[in-house]
Amino acid sequence: MQIKALKKTDKELELEITDENETILNPITHALTEHEDVDYAACFIDHSFSEKRRLLIRVKKGKAEDVLRKVVKQLEKEVKEFGKFFDEKTKS
Repeated sequence: MQIKALKKTDKELELEITDENETILNPITHALTEHEDVDYAACFIDHSFSEKRRLLIRVKKGKAEDVLRKVVKQLEKEVKEFGKFFDEKTKS
């Protein structure tokens, strides 16, 4: 995966993500849209054959980059909790 900042201000961040698909970007986008400080978040595909995706975030308050970091950390925590729960429930 490669990430390149296309636009970076305090309130807005646009990233170009290469060699990654919606499997990881959709949960991030969904979590961003539910965050109270986020005004807008979306993932774009310029062309169906392209390996590039764009993630756009616009925040009401705080810094877009900080909100993205916070959301990714929260998702990481949720995935780890799910893994522990799954392991506990599937032990034979």
